[in-house]
Amino acid sequence: MTHWYEGPLAAFDTETTGVDVEGDRIVSAALVVQDSAGGRMRVTRWLVNPGVPVPPGATEIHGLTDDHLQRNGRWPAPVVQEIATALAEQSAADRPLVVMNAPFGLTLLDRELKRHRASSLAGCLGDTPLCVLDPRVLDRHLDRYRKGRRTLTDLCELYGVALDGAHDAAASLELVRAVGRRFATRLERLTPAELHTLQAVWHAAQARGPQPWFTKSGTPETVDPAWPLRPQLRAAA
Repeated sequence: MTHWYEGPLAAFDTETTGVDVEGDRIVSAALVVQDSAGGRMRVTRWLVNPGVPVPPGATEIHGLTDDHLQRNGRWPAPVVQEIATALAEQSAADRPLVVMNAPFGLTLLDRELKRHRASSLAGCLGDTPLCVLDPRVLDRHLDRYRKGRRTLTDLCELYGVALDGAHDAAASLELVRAVGRRFATRLERLTPAELHTLQAVWHAAQARGPQPWFTKSGTPETVDPAWPLRPQLRAAA
């Protein structure tokens, strides 16, 4: 029997102008599809001219400058629709979607759809919800007492996954397969749909963990327990 972590998977990743899902913009995105472990990866990439300046700090991370995006990027409206349609197609094909830090990537896409298309990710998906696998949530639950950071770079090093800066989606996909193999005795009997539901619970617990510390230290930070998509903020009265 082929376990889910050896079967068909897709992975989605973005590069952005910053880390604020409500206000920042997508400047590039990638979707990687693989039918089985070790199989050929089919990659679709999008380059976006966000229509706003790209902060120098963001350019240092992903290397995409204003000049390059203005010359080569497409206008956001058709791109975000194409991305949402591609994710919907993966969902319709029952292919789990790997997203590292899903509440960031999927929420930002949702807000871009609202901004440029007066739409939403849920609206584009219709009656078929995404089945998401988030390697950060999985690793934090399955190896919760391990110290150290859990960025994509850190996790790829830990699990022996090659990380090419131009292929973060591919690395995330291979990372989920590696997590599945390492914790096979705990994961192999679960379906991706069951894991999706469990990850929402695990992420909520992980997010709430540091909240008492923030409150006690007077840090004005509230942790959002929503996964894989953060709810839309209410407009100020």
